[in-house]
Amino acid sequence: MALPDSVTTCLSQPVHYVICKLGFEKTDTYDINNILSGNGEVCWQAVTEHVCYLESDQSVDYMKSIRSLGPVCESVNLYFKSLTKDQFVIQYASWFHWTNCTEVFLEVFDVLQCTQATEVALGLMKLTSCLERALGDVYLLKGNDCPFLLRDLLASEQLADVFGQAVMNVLRVFIGSPHGLNLRNVLWHGFASPQEIPAKYCAMLLFLTAGLGQLLQTYLLQTKGVLAHRPYVIFISLEELDAFPLNNEILSIAEELVKLSSFVLKMMLPFWITALTAFKQSRYADSVILLLPQLEAGLRLLFTTSNKCPNRLLTAEVNFYMVTYFLSFRDILYTEYIQFSVNIHRIEFCIVGVFPQDFLWDFLNHQEGPRIRDRLSHGEINLETFPREVANQIVGFAITILCRFSDEYILYFTKHFSLYVFEVLECMKSIYLWPELPTVPEEQIEKIKGLEGNAEADTFILMISEIISQLQHYMPQNCCSSDDAINSVLTER
Repeated sequence: MALPDSVTTCLSQPVHYVICKLGFEKTDTYDINNILSGNGEVCWQAVTEHVCYLESDQSVDYMKSIRSLGPVCESVNLYFKSLTKDQFVIQYASWFHWTNCTEVFLEVFDVLQCTQATEVALGLMKLTSCLERALGDVYLLKGNDCPFLLRDLLASEQLADVFGQAVMNVLRVFIGSPHGLNLRNVLWHGFASPQEIPAKYCAMLLFLTAGLGQLLQTYLLQTKGVLAHRPYVIFISLEELDAFPLNNEILSIAEELVKLSSFVLKMMLPFWITALTAFKQSRYADSVILLLPQLEAGLRLLFTTSNKCPNRLLTAEVNFYMVTYFLSFRDILYTEYIQFSVNIHRIEFCIVGVFPQDFLWDFLNHQEGPRIRDRLSHGEINLETFPREVANQIVGFAITILCRFSDEYILYFTKHFSLYVFEVLECMKSIYLWPELPTVPEEQIEKIKGLEGNAEADTFILMISEIISQLQHYMPQNCCSSDDAINSVLTER
């Protein structure tokens, strides 16, 4: 698979403009005190005034709203940078308790202080995941079946009743609507590179989450309600997932492979490096959160290259978002959708004995499978106790794909494949010569039988018997015919 060197972004031009430029067009300095009360609470009325509406039907005008909120987001980001960690904890930590993930939000504050692009993107993915889960818990205060999609959750009457419609419209400018910034989806689906996510939007969502906590506290006091948190998903039979033996040496090799593999889009390289580093540091949730979107991006690159449709590598145009949506895992892994190119994908991957559609569909999307991506992105998994075995499976598979799409692998495979074929053929030839082997002397057989009852000898004979039984169906029919495989070999040949 050839890597299109010209690819510098997976955001279409309109989406790139909305995320990277629109919120920077107004350069006014915004006074943080306009949206922050003396005791540190969010002045929601001042925030909601920046949401603009279309004259025709009074729906949100996302373009104008993003432009208007740009300076506000910058002011919030600078404000957080001015606080020490202790000041932030004292002033805001209690307002994150409603999310049941307070530590995650405190970590996001730490990330904003260093503004390392990859960590900001990771923090934003974790923030949106935990926020969605918490909003679902709030929804259940007034409704029964919580919507699966964040878009539908934010548009629900139940959340509007608790927080107010104007507040929900602010949130939809940042997440949940394909016409807004849609930060959650462009990150979780692997479209945005680290440098394309402005830190100020992460800061603003952190600020808004604290503000939601303040509103919710007031609502619960008025209604005498209690917010209950749904239990996290618990994985079972984890030992069955521990299939890839990973160690620091393999991970170090993988760090070099990501720089060589054509499966990796170059502007996404920081995500891969940080994911592997996180795994070595036992930050298993972080590692998988970073890797899953990149696996999707790589498969999308493979799909679009094979089908000669490079435009599908980009996010859908804003005007057609609801129709085309994303070319995502759901589409790539659903083989009936792939149509004429399915054989291309399977031929390319079967060289390593792996069909990625099968593995990823079972592991990530199948309703009866662990559904790692869905559950992580929707906040159903406890990030602090994310199991190593699950991360091990994803990282191991990712390394396999990296190997398959590195020039060194192709060179190695081409050079050594003929040698492997020769060795296998020689092995088969040797097996078929077994009937010509001389018969084992009778005294040798008696000597072996005399060892019965010796623990060490019994173990050895059992091992030999197991090996022969596994080889038996490859042997000529006249070589081993009795039920006792080892005695048959000893007495007949």
